[in-house]
Amino acid sequence: MDVPFELHIALRYLLAKRKQAFISVISLISTIGVLVGVMAVVIALAVMTGLQGELRDRILGSNPHIYVSKASGIVDAKAEAARLLSIPHVTGAAPAVLGKALINAARKEDFISIKGIDPALEPQVTDIRGAMLQGSLDALDARPGSGEVGGILLGKDLAAALDVAVGDSVTLLTPQGTLTPFGLAPRQRRLRVAGIFSLGLYELDSTFGFVTIDAAKRLLDRDQVDFIQLRVDDIYRAPAIARSIPDRFGHDYFAQDWAQMNKPLFSALWLEKVAVSLAIGLIVIVAALNIVTSLILLVMEKNRDIAILKTMGTSARSITAIFMMQGLIIGIVGTGVGGAAGLALSTFLDRYEVIRVPVDVYQVSHLPFKVLPLDFALVVATAVIVCFVATIYPSRQAAKLDPAQALRYE
Repeated sequence: MDVPFELHIALRYLLAKRKQAFISVISLISTIGVLVGVMAVVIALAVMTGLQGELRDRILGSNPHIYVSKASGIVDAKAEAARLLSIPHVTGAAPAVLGKALINAARKEDFISIKGIDPALEPQVTDIRGAMLQGSLDALDARPGSGEVGGILLGKDLAAALDVAVGDSVTLLTPQGTLTPFGLAPRQRRLRVAGIFSLGLYELDSTFGFVTIDAAKRLLDRDQVDFIQLRVDDIYRAPAIARSIPDRFGHDYFAQDWAQMNKPLFSALWLEKVAVSLAIGLIVIVAALNIVTSLILLVMEKNRDIAILKTMGTSARSITAIFMMQGLIIGIVGTGVGGAAGLALSTFLDRYEVIRVPVDVYQVSHLPFKVLPLDFALVVATAVIVCFVATIYPSRQAAKLDPAQALRYE
């Protein structure tokens, strides 16, 4: 196979031996620098993308995509749900009530968030049915005429903190009390633990309890539901659908989508992703400076060779191409190996969940890694471009070398 003249000379210089061994070592160090920099950037982007995606999936699995409320109140929840379900791309609608309470079990107590749900409709908007670890969603309702108390679903971390299991009884106390001759008495209700769930978010699994809508209304002294929850077929359509609801049904309606409600979290994650990538990307810049150094040293070492090539008719453009190719070879080899190593390491760390983190801080038990094709291509292209830019100055200096001056003392 015929190798271009410039590439042949570049490879010979890059693999120099004997008295040019020092230059080869510098070239090797430059290659390793690019390799480490690219691998670090790929891994950093993978962990930030993985964490962002994991949190988004868990948030969307445990919460509806859109919350719809009404200024005048939702009088007929079923009619409103059916009305909102007629919107294109809306696949589920369910009413809900939210409030706060004190839960007491044996000698332990805690503050919790109560969510009143319709057990038949809630699975349309959240993943609560698939999140059940013990018990069942259908066990929330007490059978009419059975004399049984109502049920409550507790998050696994909340159940562990209260030391309760399915079938145990708990008592809920709410600030909405009953006026008695002795003053305002807190409203309380005894419930049985009908199930234990894990939605994957520590914030929900440690603070939430699900009851029926009727039980929530009595506990919180409400005569209406607070909002209608919606799920859509494409999460990225949710903002547009939420904006269209007041225009479609009147400005009495107010809608919030998942992106709007979690905007601070995802904005912080995006900013952190950019900041970490830029900081670690400086490693590639340092490696590019090593390429500049190695090429300058090579030009100084090869003054006589460059002069001979010029006297033999080699053009300045060919001399420039020789040293640019040498720098590009360093950049391409370092980028290729570093990118592959970063991709392989990210896959390994994600598959075997190697890096464990506190659940109560990060909402996940381990750091997830996900390499997006666009991120990977951007890192590789940027690294190669930086390495190419690093070759421009030394290559131009080599092309400007005067053969007469270089050979004067030879």
